[in-house]
Amino acid sequence: MSMIGTAMVLAAGKGMRMRPLTDRLPKPLVEVAGRSLLDRLLDRLAQGGIGRAVVNVHHLADQIEARLDRRRAEGLGPQTEVSDERDALLETGGGVARALPLLGPAPFFICNADTFWLQGVESPIAAMRAAFDPARMDGLLLLASTATAVGLEGAGDFLMDEDGRLIRRPEQGVAPFVYAGCAIMRPEVFTDLPAGAFSLNLLWNRAIAAGRLFGHRLDGQFIHVGTIPAIAEAEAALAAEQ
Repeated sequence: MSMIGTAMVLAAGKGMRMRPLTDRLPKPLVEVAGRSLLDRLLDRLAQGGIGRAVVNVHHLADQIEARLDRRRAEGLGPQTEVSDERDALLETGGGVARALPLLGPAPFFICNADTFWLQGVESPIAAMRAAFDPARMDGLLLLASTATAVGLEGAGDFLMDEDGRLIRRPEQGVAPFVYAGCAIMRPEVFTDLPAGAFSLNLLWNRAIAAGRLFGHRLDGQFIHVGTIPAIAEAEAALAAEQ
């Protein structure tokens, strides 16, 4: 567990489904109950034992950088660095590939900056750090129940066997688990990559084919804050929890 101390936070996207709000505000800085999605995620990472976070920026990048500067001034962890994508939006896989020199040689988290969950007793970040086994795994994905996730459309993403190995949902089928926005990956899998933008799904599909993509079930409820109405849904869920 101690070998995983770094996270990649994907904060570069344009948040098109939240326009016009995201024309002036990057989606990671959208607030739920008075605190931004980015701050909530970074707080979770720090609480789970992550000491460093590399945050990529593109859309309204200056606002993201200013928020990170404010967290540093307030003494809030984790320590943050910026991977600059102002020149080109690289999608999830391309963004991580550009940041590899900052991420180091050990396995690392990859988290969507807008991921949001209500957790149970155990920190999912700490639990995933404890569960990750690089001898068996190229990736470990945080999964939530498709049936109880809030703000999601679709039929789920993955099926998981009794050992935790993942396969994709059949094309015409329904899957019990949806990706909840956080993963751990080995840097060694970032080889033979396309130039420029590409999705992490490319590497996840390779890992599935090798039997090396695993899932960790979220102890809590995943809330997808993907639209402006979903902000109120997330706030209602938070209020119900308290």
